[in-house]
Amino acid sequence: MHDESCGDGLSPNDIRQFLTRIAAVAVSGAETEGGVDDDGADGASATLAVETITALEELKAAAAGAQAVLTTLVADTIRQQRREAGRPAARWNTGIATQIGLARKDSPHRGTTHLGLARALTAEMPHTLGQLRRGDLSEWRATILVRETACLTAEDRRLVDARLCADPAVLTGKGDSTVAAMAARLAAELDAAAVARRKARAARHRRVTVRPAPDFMGHLGALLPMDRAVCVWATLRRDADTLIATGDADGRTRDQIMADLLVERTIGLAPALRPPVAVQVVISDQSLLGGSDIPAEVPGYGPIPAAAAREWIHDAVDSDTAVTLRKLYARPTDGHLTAVESVARCFPTGLARLIDLRDRTCRTPWCDAPIRHHDHITPHEDGGPTTADNGLGLCAACNLAKQGDGWATTRTDDTDSRTGHVVDFRTPTGHTYRSISPPLPTPWKRTG
Repeated sequence: MHDESCGDGLSPNDIRQFLTRIAAVAVSGAETEGGVDDDGADGASATLAVETITALEELKAAAAGAQAVLTTLVADTIRQQRREAGRPAARWNTGIATQIGLARKDSPHRGTTHLGLARALTAEMPHTLGQLRRGDLSEWRATILVRETACLTAEDRRLVDARLCADPAVLTGKGDSTVAAMAARLAAELDAAAVARRKARAARHRRVTVRPAPDFMGHLGALLPMDRAVCVWATLRRDADTLIATGDADGRTRDQIMADLLVERTIGLAPALRPPVAVQVVISDQSLLGGSDIPAEVPGYGPIPAAAAREWIHDAVDSDTAVTLRKLYARPTDGHLTAVESVARCFPTGLARLIDLRDRTCRTPWCDAPIRHHDHITPHEDGGPTTADNGLGLCAACNLAKQGDGWATTRTDDTDSRTGHVVDFRTPTGHTYRSISPPLPTPWKRTG
């Protein structure tokens, strides 16, 4: 473990020792709960606790400021090393954001955000960085200021930085929306054309996304131009109000009706009918046929109750929907899928599907982006076979980062039979991060 300090600051071990003292604050606070006399001691304890919460929030902000400075240092150092090594300029930044994400136990996408924030603060917004390092401004509000001024030139950005953050009193007591509005207003005053160009570019990023929600629900989101988003919402609300006014709500709330109308108008079916879309459900034979409660898995969503999966499949069989059963072979001890081998460099469809079902999302630690690429752990040019054991599901960004200088992945055999497919990621700075494939529903353990 490295124990050098960065410049004249604390070493990583010094900071970790301080963390143990921070943890002790929470423990001592919990021990004082209950059994307090009515002589004012409880009020004193609450006052001290609130002051401690404030101090810890300031500490979090100051830590974020230090991370921004160190993030820029890491990026500049790696870029300089690659420049001096004669690498093409197009590869100087490859994988840096992913390293930052791993170091912060975050996804590569968030690593890109952290890197962009650090560059903006250190190069163009010194007053914002100063407030962050003093604990006067939260990391999120600093992110808002960087986001709302991203379309400006460096000179104009410094003007916004000076007007809003040179005096800490300007933003004191302001909420997130107010901070965003103040920065956006100044940006429009300084360069209205840049703001207009940014608005036009933003429309190109319109998209529809889905992510899991608790209790076998899902969040369906649409990123649209504001006028269209408001129009869709207002139309659904208007028609929901009409159904309520005419007595056709059938006991549903306005929100429920709006959700049902969205489904009906998107797929052309009443909400009681099943959508005619192919959905993969990975379920063990024991849960499907034996009434077990081992959860099933929906790729791209996550675990669902076994009873819900059985009902889903039963309703599909009873309807006109085509249902296909594909048998997957897995180890009885832990449910991990059996490898399939191919002599091709590219993973064939069946093998790629097996890797998708095993890995579910990108295997880079803390990245849960959808799988877009199937990569060899030991590169194919180094003799790595095209097998499920040597295969890895990655998103496009992580696969690109892995091609940078100094990156390596290693398949690791673990003696614990309950551990699945284990891969170690080694970054150019020499740090190693372990990725373990998620468990799948365990197959029926037959005896005799």
